[in-house]
Formats: sequence, structure tokens, C-alpha cells
Amino acid sequence: MKVRASHILVSTLEEAKTVISELNKGKKFEDMAKKYSSCPSSANGGDLGFFSKGQMVKEFEDAAFSLDVNKISNPIKTEFGYHIIKVTGKK
Repeated sequence: MKVRASHILVSTLEEAKTVISELNKGKKFEDMAKKYSSCPSSANGGDLGFFSKGQMVKEFEDAAFSLDVNKISNPIKTEFGYHIIKVTGKK
């Protein structure tokens, strides 16, 4: 199976909670990625495209493969910071 996901990468848990709060108020994920994410994927609204198991760090991968399509994760801590992940497709 492959998953297509977008993410927002921030450096602190507090920033991640702020982003999730804004998303819960109805802000668009893509707009929030462009505004807050430190990952180069922010230019594409956080879109990482499709990926298979073994291509991402374990914490990120575990979260992405367990989420349903169009669901948003709680903050996921990795060596890069805190990710908010949105799964946009599975195949």
C-alpha cells in the first residue's frame, strides 16, 4: 500500500498545538502549511505525494499509515520536529 500525505513541520509542541487549533477553527491545511511549515514541501501546501513503507522516518510513517483519508493527526515528534499529518489518499 502507498499513502499520499501532506504535513506541517514546526519546531515546538506549542507551535503544533497552535496550528491544530487553527485547523479546528476551519483554516485550510494547505494555507497553514504555507504559513507555518519549515519543510520545503510547504510551497506545495505540505504535499509529500505518495510514499511506501520504508521511505519516511518511523514515527511519521506509523502515523501516516494508521490515519484514515482526510483525517489530521495529533502532533507527531520526530528528529526533525513536530509534524501535523493529513492523509489525502491511499492506494
